[in-house]
Amino acid sequence: MTQVYGLPQDSRRAGGIAVITLPKTILNVRYQGRPLLIETGVNSVNHVIFGIPLSASVGTLQLQSSNGPIDIEVKPYKYAEQRLTVKNDDYVNPKQEQLDRYAIEAKEQNDIYASFTASQWEKFPQFIRPTAGKFSNSFGRKRFFNGEERAPHSGLDIPAPVGQKVIAPAAGTVVATGNYFFNGNTVMIDHGQGLISMFCHLSKINVQKGEMLTQGQLLGLVGKTGRVTGPHLHWGMSLNNARIDPQLFLSP
Repeated sequence: MTQVYGLPQDSRRAGGIAVITLPKTILNVRYQGRPLLIETGVNSVNHVIFGIPLSASVGTLQLQSSNGPIDIEVKPYKYAEQRLTVKNDDYVNPKQEQLDRYAIEAKEQNDIYASFTASQWEKFPQFIRPTAGKFSNSFGRKRFFNGEERAPHSGLDIPAPVGQKVIAPAAGTVVATGNYFFNGNTVMIDHGQGLISMFCHLSKINVQKGEMLTQGQLLGLVGKTGRVTGPHLHWGMSLNNARIDPQLFLSP
C-alpha cells in the first residue's frame, strides 16, 4: 500500500485538534509540561498537532514554547446525548471485584495514553478507516445507562457484523492486547509521539504486543465483547493524553 500523507483536520473544540504552524526556530512546545507531537516537514515551518481534552472548557488553553506562551481558543461544540438499556447489571453497577479488575485495567491503559515515544514525524500519515460501516454520531456523546449518567463517550462507534475485518489505520507498534471488563477484546497501537489508537469489543485479536504493524494490516475482527448493546467497533484515539474525535484524522 502506498503511504499517503496529510495533516489531520483542525477543529478547536473539546475533543478536537489544533494544528499549529510555527517557525522551526520555536522549540520545546509543551502543554502542562508535557511534549507535543510535531511534524518537522521539509520547509521552514513545523506543525504542532495538539489534542484538546474532551473535558476542556470553552475559552483559552495555553501551550508553552521557547518563544513564550501559545494560546488556543476552544470553541463551543454541542455533543449529542444517548440513553441505553443494558441488561447485564454488572456493567452498570459493577461488584467490588469487578471494580478492582477495572482499576488495574484502567491504570494500564492510562499509562499507555500518557506515554511519549521520541520518534520524529517528518510527514504525518493520512489515516484510513479501520473497518467498513457507517459512522455513528457517537464521539463525545453524553451517555445514560439504565437512566444513570456516565462519562461522555470517548471513541467512535462503527456498527458492523461480527467477524468483519479490522485493520490498522496507520503504522504503529502494538502496545497492549487483552480482554478488558468494559472494552472486551482490545488492541492498542502506539503511532508515535503520544498518538495512541484503541480498538475495542473485538471477537478475535490477530496481533500480539510488541508487533509492528503497517497501515492496512489486519489486527482483529469486529465483535460484541465487553459492555455492548450490539456488535460494533469502538475506535478510540488519544493524543497527548487527550481523547479526541477519530474522524479528524481521516480525509474530510
